[in-house]
Amino acid sequence: MARLILIDGNSILNRAFYGIMGTNMLQTEDGTYTNAVYGFLSIMFKIMADLEPEYIGVAFDMKAPTFRHKMYSEYKGTRKGMPDELFAQMPLIKEVLEAMKITIIEKEGYEADDILGTLATKASRKGIDVTILSGDRDTFQLATDKITIRIPRTKAGKTEEEDYDKEKVIEQYGVQPKALIEVKGLMGDKSDNIPGITGIGEKTALGIIKKHKTIDKLYEDIENGNAEEIKGKTRERIIEGKELAFLSRELGTINTKSPIDVEISDLEVKEWDKPRVFDLFTKLRFNKYIDKFSLRGEAKNPFENVEIIDEFDIKELIKEIEKNKEIVYYINTKEDFAKEKIIKKAISSLGIAICDKVYYIKDIDKVKEEIKKVFENSEIAKIGYKLKQDYILFKQIGIELRNFNYDVEIAGYVIDAIKNKYDIETLGLRYLNIELTAYMGNEEKEKQLNLFSTMGNEDGNEKNKTGIYAYAIGTIYSVTKKMMEEQDELELFQNIEMPTAEVLAKMQYTGIGIDKEELIEFGRKLKAEIEEKEENIYQMVGQEFNIKSTKQLGKVLFEDLKLPVQKKNKNGYSTDVEVLEKLREEHPIVNEILDYRQLMKLNSTYVEGMLPYINETTGRIHSYFHQTVTATGRLSSAEPNLQNIPTRFELGKNLRKVFKPKEGTIFVDADYSQIELRVFAHISKDEKMRRAFREGGDIHREVASQVFNKPLEEVTSADRTKAKAVNFGIVYGISDFGLGEQLHISRKEAKEYIDQYLEKYVGIKSFMTNIIEEAKEKGYVSTMFGRRRYLPELKAQNYTVRQFGTRAAINMPIQGTAADIMKMAMIEVNKKIEEKGLKSRIVLQIHDELLLEVPNEELEEATKLLKDSMEHIVKLSVPLIAEVTTADSWYGCK
Repeated sequence: MARLILIDGNSILNRAFYGIMGTNMLQTEDGTYTNAVYGFLSIMFKIMADLEPEYIGVAFDMKAPTFRHKMYSEYKGTRKGMPDELFAQMPLIKEVLEAMKITIIEKEGYEADDILGTLATKASRKGIDVTILSGDRDTFQLATDKITIRIPRTKAGKTEEEDYDKEKVIEQYGVQPKALIEVKGLMGDKSDNIPGITGIGEKTALGIIKKHKTIDKLYEDIENGNAEEIKGKTRERIIEGKELAFLSRELGTINTKSPIDVEISDLEVKEWDKPRVFDLFTKLRFNKYIDKFSLRGEAKNPFENVEIIDEFDIKELIKEIEKNKEIVYYINTKEDFAKEKIIKKAISSLGIAICDKVYYIKDIDKVKEEIKKVFENSEIAKIGYKLKQDYILFKQIGIELRNFNYDVEIAGYVIDAIKNKYDIETLGLRYLNIELTAYMGNEEKEKQLNLFSTMGNEDGNEKNKTGIYAYAIGTIYSVTKKMMEEQDELELFQNIEMPTAEVLAKMQYTGIGIDKEELIEFGRKLKAEIEEKEENIYQMVGQEFNIKSTKQLGKVLFEDLKLPVQKKNKNGYSTDVEVLEKLREEHPIVNEILDYRQLMKLNSTYVEGMLPYINETTGRIHSYFHQTVTATGRLSSAEPNLQNIPTRFELGKNLRKVFKPKEGTIFVDADYSQIELRVFAHISKDEKMRRAFREGGDIHREVASQVFNKPLEEVTSADRTKAKAVNFGIVYGISDFGLGEQLHISRKEAKEYIDQYLEKYVGIKSFMTNIIEEAKEKGYVSTMFGRRRYLPELKAQNYTVRQFGTRAAINMPIQGTAADIMKMAMIEVNKKIEEKGLKSRIVLQIHDELLLEVPNEELEEATKLLKDSMEHIVKLSVPLIAEVTTADSWYGCK
């Protein structure tokens, strides 16, 4: 028997949307949500697999009012609008269905239910079995021996289905399916704002219809005295609500004779447009469905005309590169744990892309001298991926990479800094709509796809990877460069980001000196202090326990010592930092526990954690600086993280003592003084703040004087501390609650501080208002130098997420501009060092601080060079101040 599946599009899409929420909100690379589309397809594929239909159709509601709205203007008037995240997915699901050749049915003036009812009735009369897939139980009125309603429902996190045919409806409700229309007439429907009769619920309505069958018969029986069982208030309500009952029944009745210009034959299941489906699933990142339906072989091979060449005249290739003045290349790496390596990798192979050809070099050593001429030639632009890493890979074999022209990883970051992932596979998907890994690693599949002409030899897979990536880099380069031009970010990329990449590469290769024995000794002292803290804690509670165990610590604090419980979770008492900070005044053990935790972290992260990173050959740490992590443009450090060494307590500061310059040199450190507040003053154009900086006063004392209405000379250190918190709090968009928590004052008092601040500093208030409006209008904010930060959070349904977006809108232009200035200063310092032929080197960058290792004989010149470069790299309406210190350890520079 033939089978037709009819799907209530809006209902299933809505159910799928809310079924895949929170941290599982799937997105495309451009930030479009796809959770509803993914869930819809999952439900649809399951029912198709279960029932194997010959016919299928999907009905959608339209925006236009229906005949029901004309009958009753308040129909569905209480429904909330569709969330933006769901609304954006409506055209996506329709595009996917069209590619699958699944008929979409819509009719202005009618709802999806009416379409479903009409087609289901028509098909059943032809002897076709019909299953309606819907989350709306109103469709139960359509159930017959030939029409079944399938309702998806979530149980224990999994989607299950339940089928309702005529018998199942009668079993559950005790009435015929069509009688449910009568029931709705009496009880109404809150979700659709169908009024019904006030005070009549489902149980009462079902009881009445079981006896009287229809609303018409009910009123006839009341009039003829045959409804004596209906008494009192219920009887009064039914009599008074007669008009509403008939109206509600009509509103709730699915129109099975809607003028739908669709025949059942139009709904026949057809062969998909598989290449188009593959492209859509690739764009939507539905890899599971691509594999499920074996769609990769349906894709047009994007590398069809590309040729990998592994036998060629290297000298002729070099001539062509020199003529082109650019080289597009990719380095494939392998692990190499040799002691002298700065990074534990080596070059495995090199691919050089020119037009539709990729020249594959497996043995670098054989052509080292030839390629050295190319990569060291400053006239030849280098276009690649992870150029900072390439610099070190080449440097390790005696080649100095010059002219960092274009790194596609950094380009992807500049275009949109909130994407998080910029690996080459993601960039291929994002900008070329190609899943690169689909075209490598499987020799049989590659043969079928006619991929290249180099299969069959032992390094075929590596050759394909190197070739694909090299060719893809050239294509990504073309696409992303055009995008940056359109977004006015090319200048930022060329003048700030790429020169910064070169400076960072040199910083990593240079590394920073560290006294290994002193670090080990520091670790011994830490362990001794940790043991002492443990003993103190045990004595305070009179027992030994595992301090690192949240469960045991919670018992000691809140059951044994009876400290006030702050917060509980599913695992018991919370003992996080926030909780312990609130308990500091309750018992001296809390300070001991906080100190113990800091000591433990210091030892594990910055002593034991740093020792493996000391290079055995250089005796230095070569930390990696990430350029594509933060949305504001700030740099971050890893392997190990040298930017995050705790300095709020003395032991943390003491760790900096182990970092030392090599013999015959000294550290010169320059730290921007309050750069973010100075940038804030410049961008906001607030005259009071500008004047304070121009006159060289203490900005926090000035603010305290303004906010607390005190003469400058009467401002106390406590006032200054509060003003400092307000100053930086405003920059980071702090709330009155957050400020109150930070200063341990009431929320009301914190609000007064913020209000006073914004009342006195009108330029700042105006800036904050304007930047949020601009962000909402444009969808992004920018730094002074054109760096963008997109803010999809401002359109989120969740209030907390929207508030985060508001804070980011205020903070990003300030912090991002400060980060840009620091990068420009680094570039300038490095440029001047090289121009003057100095041996001084930048060895570390920590947010607003630059650390140089300087030969003693260059001290005066390098110090002046560093200070001048940082203070004059850009002209603001307030002065930039760099505070310079020198010392024989990093600790001594502060």
